[in-house]
Amino acid sequence: MNATNSNKNILPVLAILAAVLLWGSSFAAMKHLVGTLNPWAVMWMRVGFATLILTPFMGRLAGPVKKGKDRLALAFMALFMPCLYFLFESYALTYTTATQAGLISASLPLMVSVGAGFFFKEKTTLAGWIGLALSMLGVAALTLSGNPSGNASNPALGNLLELIAMGCAAGYMLLVKRLSANYGAWTLTTVQNAAGCIFFLPGLYLLFRDGLGAAPVQILIMAGYLGIFVTLGAFLLYNIGMCKLPAGKASAFINLVPAIAAFFGWFLLGETLNSVQLLASAVIFAGVALAQYGGKIEWNRIPFLKLAPNQNN
Repeated sequence: MNATNSNKNILPVLAILAAVLLWGSSFAAMKHLVGTLNPWAVMWMRVGFATLILTPFMGRLAGPVKKGKDRLALAFMALFMPCLYFLFESYALTYTTATQAGLISASLPLMVSVGAGFFFKEKTTLAGWIGLALSMLGVAALTLSGNPSGNASNPALGNLLELIAMGCAAGYMLLVKRLSANYGAWTLTTVQNAAGCIFFLPGLYLLFRDGLGAAPVQILIMAGYLGIFVTLGAFLLYNIGMCKLPAGKASAFINLVPAIAAFFGWFLLGETLNSVQLLASAVIFAGVALAQYGGKIEWNRIPFLKLAPNQNN
């Protein structure tokens, strides 16, 4: 009995860890592809592979879309992800390194938290606001300390585009929070991929015009990996974990994405960070950690925060 309960508890965790590993690895793969092909072509292949695998199951697993406000919400969800998110991120990776882009993704949970407080009236703690400020400070330092190199022709522009992509991802997650009450994961994923295929359709023309480069088999394998395993598989794995674990616990795993992205950027692309960027990365992680665990801090017991009230007594 205990073994059965243990398996039920660990399987959702393993599903989310697998999703996070896939997301973290995608930065290096995308960096390689956009160095060979136009970003529009890369993105059409990515959503195209995902849709190709998803199509046979659409009729059985995807439910109908209701009329009214849901359609507008679904349209904005698909616009944010995959359309604008993939567009900004693919262009970001043409200018900055996979490592820096991955580190900037650490700001995503904080953006979602603040957005939930604004739109859904969920309480954002003092630790959350301080953590967000620290994280943004770290992102700014990471961006300003980057110098143009072979892997990053314009890191300031690339990091800014990646930050905008994270804003789009946050908007997507907030809309999914609202839509998930009426629609299942398969329906939402189907809408996303169909919208992506239409939005990135100019990429199909570019594929026919420019071809797949000098190593077409390698390009197809990497695009297939991104489309099938990352675009489709990772989201489904994460949704499986979300169904079994508390939302707060599940979202905490996203904080592993920057570290995984940095590892693959170093291991596959030979990317490194200078000393200032390492310090900036530490500030980003400190902000994320403070926002995640700072709610447990009893702020009224911190001496310099309770000094003024004591003087008034």
